[in-house]
Amino acid sequence: MALEHAILVCLSEQDLSGYDLAKQFDTSIGFFWHASHPQIYRELRKLKDQGLLVSTDHSQVGKPNKTVYSLTDTGREALFAWSQRAVEPPAVKDELLVRLYALDDIDRPALMAQLHDRLEKHQERLRQYRRIKETQYASPDLSSRQQGKLIALEMGIRYEENWVSWCEEALETLTNRA
Repeated sequence: MALEHAILVCLSEQDLSGYDLAKQFDTSIGFFWHASHPQIYRELRKLKDQGLLVSTDHSQVGKPNKTVYSLTDTGREALFAWSQRAVEPPAVKDELLVRLYALDDIDRPALMAQLHDRLEKHQERLRQYRRIKETQYASPDLSSRQQGKLIALEMGIRYEENWVSWCEEALETLTNRA
């Protein structure tokens, strides 16, 4: 998947300014596909040049003008075509896991500290995902779009639970063998 597809997905729900799109990346889809704000703005320009988006300038009082982006019919067709492509599982690229392969030759206290740090980060993300689930997806009457988001969120919850469990087990194993 490319950033362009994540942007098309966000704009399939509602028209957004670049700023609002970047905020949405920070608080929702960005949990599963990270992009910096400059990357998002560059991609918006490319998608517009390709005819997948159109933009409308909105004047604001006391603030800079705002450009709002929306999908074109071509953009919706591109999104639909993308959804038909096969999806490969992502490759794991994690420096922390590679360090474990050299356990006899690395700084074990530093590794333990890194595992503790990773554990805390995954615990925080897990708390965040659970709060989102409780506050945004508690209703039994979810729309189809909301159901899709909840299914993705559930995967995120399980992913974080697995990391928390693994970090705890790794720390316990390394502590017992020290």
